[in-house]
Amino acid sequence: MPEKPVAKPAFSFPWLAVVSVLLFGFMYLPILVLAFYSFNDSRYSTGWKGFTWKWYVAFLNDSRILTALANSLIVAFFAVGIAAVIGTLMAVGLSRYRFPGKRVYQGVAYLPLIIPDIAIAVATLVFLAAVAIPASGGLIQLSLGTIISAHVVFCLSYIAIVVSTRLTNLNPHLEEAALDLGATPSQALVQVLLPELTPAIISGCLLAFVLSLDDFLIASFTAGGGSSTLPMEIFSRIRTGVKPDINALSVILILSTGFLFALAEYLRYRGEQKRLGN
Repeated sequence: MPEKPVAKPAFSFPWLAVVSVLLFGFMYLPILVLAFYSFNDSRYSTGWKGFTWKWYVAFLNDSRILTALANSLIVAFFAVGIAAVIGTLMAVGLSRYRFPGKRVYQGVAYLPLIIPDIAIAVATLVFLAAVAIPASGGLIQLSLGTIISAHVVFCLSYIAIVVSTRLTNLNPHLEEAALDLGATPSQALVQVLLPELTPAIISGCLLAFVLSLDDFLIASFTAGGGSSTLPMEIFSRIRTGVKPDINALSVILILSTGFLFALAEYLRYRGEQKRLGN
């Protein structure tokens, strides 16, 4: 006997769609308001006085902002570069080799992912004071170098976890086949494994770069007197009120970091499609 069609309700309220719209609105409406007021001709965000581009021009001509941005870029590039090498080797070692204490080492290596930033900042500052060496007055001088060393700690974990995720989906016999064909272990790593890991390495580096560029707490605890990063400079200015030039700068940062995240996801997707042969 043919099955009877199931009667559909005449009307069903889309609760899930409504809740989704409310949640996304709660998250992104402040960003839209910030972008709107970045074009406000008024110096204060208390009322609309007309459309203008002058605040975007103002922060591009602000030497303090540009210096802070340059410091942030220097910290991010060096921290990510160092973390990319160490994090990739760490992920390969944890994935391909067995050794005593591997579980403990793995847990410690990924610990910065769950520890609050304020705890990492305080711990790094205490460590720098504890291992002070006789140089420049007997103490380690806080500078961009100390910020970079602190940023390497958490960038390392983010890069390692992205690369290790890629390693779990790779055929572990690729290196063995290369070794059987006469390649040395270093050749197997550089010519066989690294090309497969390149999308994940780049994706992890972009993610770590954005996080390093955005960091305020760790940088403020480990920076010297003349070493101000962009988040630190922004915080020092908004304590007396948010000006439209800071709104404009925030819009540029949002667009830039959004582009980097989209690029990282695209590279990850392309690498996965290549692995699947599509």
